[in-house]
Amino acid sequence: MHLRIKNIHTSLISAAAVICIAAGFTAVSSFSLPQREGGDVFVPISKYIQKGDAEKLSAWFANNLEMEILGNPTDCSKVQATQIMKNFFAEYTPKHFTILHKSGNPPMKYAIGNLTAGGENFRVILLVRTQPSPAQILQIRVERSAGAVN
Repeated sequence: MHLRIKNIHTSLISAAAVICIAAGFTAVSSFSLPQREGGDVFVPISKYIQKGDAEKLSAWFANNLEMEILGNPTDCSKVQATQIMKNFFAEYTPKHFTILHKSGNPPMKYAIGNLTAGGENFRVILLVRTQPSPAQILQIRVERSAGAVN
C-alpha cells in the first residue's frame, strides 16, 4: 500500500508540474503575441516606419484608409496605400522615427511622430482603430515640418 500511495503522490506531482509548465508556456507565449492583442500598437508601427518597410506596415492598414502625403489627400485601398508608402520611402529613405505624443481611448487612438528621412523632417500623424481586434490604421498623414535634421 505504501508503494501505491508513493506512485499516486508521484503522479500528482508530475501532473502539477505539467500544468505549471503549460501555464508558464501560456504566460510566456502571451508576451510574444503581436501587439494587436492589447499592447501598444504604435511600437510595431513605429518600427516599420523607421525601417521604411511599407509591406510590413501595410499589415496594419484597414482595407480602406485615408492618406495625406505631402499635401496630397486620397481615400485608397490597402493595396494603393502600400504603393503610396513604398513610393514615399523610396524617395525619402527613413533615418529615424520617434513618437512624440499618443492619446485616445479604445476604439480609437492616435499618435504624432517625427520622421527624419531623405535629409528632411516630417510630422507623421496616425489614427488607429484598436477595437474590434485586430487594430488597423485608418488614417496616415505625412507633412513636412520645420526644424533641424537629426
